[in-house]
Amino acid sequence: MKKMNPTKTRVNHISITPKILYYGTPVILLNTLNEDGSTNISPISSSWALGDNIILGIGQGGKAMENLQRHKECVLNIPDYSLWRQVEAIAPFTGKNPVPEGKQKLGFSYKKDKFHAGELTEQASHKVKPSRINECPIQIEAEVKNIRIPEYDPFFGIIETKALKVHVLEELVIGDHHIDPEKWNPLIYNFRHYFGLGNQLGKTYRAEV
Repeated sequence: MKKMNPTKTRVNHISITPKILYYGTPVILLNTLNEDGSTNISPISSSWALGDNIILGIGQGGKAMENLQRHKECVLNIPDYSLWRQVEAIAPFTGKNPVPEGKQKLGFSYKKDKFHAGELTEQASHKVKPSRINECPIQIEAEVKNIRIPEYDPFFGIIETKALKVHVLEELVIGDHHIDPEKWNPLIYNFRHYFGLGNQLGKTYRAEV
């Protein structure tokens, strides 16, 4: 058993029960296909990538989950820090009509055209039907490979996607296939507050502190 260094200053922790665990992840504007062929935009903050596979966490009862279960294509639009106001402009809206009771309690209202709500520009995709968001520096067209609803917590879905085509703002690209990490500054969702890779930019309407 490894012994602690007696000369090292000990730090103290306390046990808490946080209401949310969004401990700092990139924001994604997830585009999915509506029944009429239009595109819905859903801000999400639960994702991780392994190779060209990207796993998403999406709440049940929203338009994104409904759309993905019906049409297994999407676009992961990744905004940079400068777009936090546009993201927040979309945040209080849902594409579900009527608004589910659970979302009503959280302050959501119905809005179909979220491009207009966020002052964003629609852009055609190459390999999937949902459109892209022109303002987002990174756009990933993807197909849904699997949707799993955990038995232990059936209020969200784990969506497994595979990237089909990646679009990147030209000024961020080094060589042919690399993104310059010194230029790329993603929008981070940090305990319901928005950050870039620096100081806080603002906070979501649901932030309590």
